[in-house]
Amino acid sequence: MVPLALVVAVFLAYSVPPYLTLDPAQSRVPAPAGFAAHYWFLVGHILFGSVAIVGVILQVWPWLRRTHPVVHRRIGRVYVFAGAIPSALMALTIGLFSPFGPAAGVLNVAAALLWLGFTIAGWRAVRQRRFADHRKWMIRSFAMTMNTLLSRVYAPFAFLGLGPWYPDEDVLIQAASTLSGTMSVLTLLLLSQWWLDRKPKPRPASGR
Repeated sequence: MVPLALVVAVFLAYSVPPYLTLDPAQSRVPAPAGFAAHYWFLVGHILFGSVAIVGVILQVWPWLRRTHPVVHRRIGRVYVFAGAIPSALMALTIGLFSPFGPAAGVLNVAAALLWLGFTIAGWRAVRQRRFADHRKWMIRSFAMTMNTLLSRVYAPFAFLGLGPWYPDEDVLIQAASTLSGTMSVLTLLLLSQWWLDRKPKPRPASGR
């Protein structure tokens, strides 16, 4: 938990401050033509996403789940309704007008739909007291919450790998954004499924 929390803290410290100024000139994402409200959707996505990523870190903390189930449930509501769902809806809107090309836009829309669908499925499962299904869907939701973070990790490698093939900077940005985003989504889906399919280690004998 500690390494994961530190990575998330560094990511938020780098990503969020420019958008707290509410100054479009500070945005790291260029505004696409024909969508004047893009910046405000982006700010909403980032702020709600920050709530989601902090909330989901607390949700996957085993100690908190075991010792404070009421707190776990309350944080879960915050994660779903003040984090993941609104952030995913805004990501869906942003993806439809992606400044990084149509391929990246389609990928962003698909990732937002996965995040939204996994989260809603997890919430419905717990409301129906299907706790095993709830756990599975929320692990997948957790994975998609980390999508932006992991895509930023992949991005420098995508730029380095594709740089020799795309001398035009605009084309390179589009290609690298698509590649890093694709690798992030695939990695997270595969890892989450591996985690769900893995066999737990047998517990040590009690000595009796």
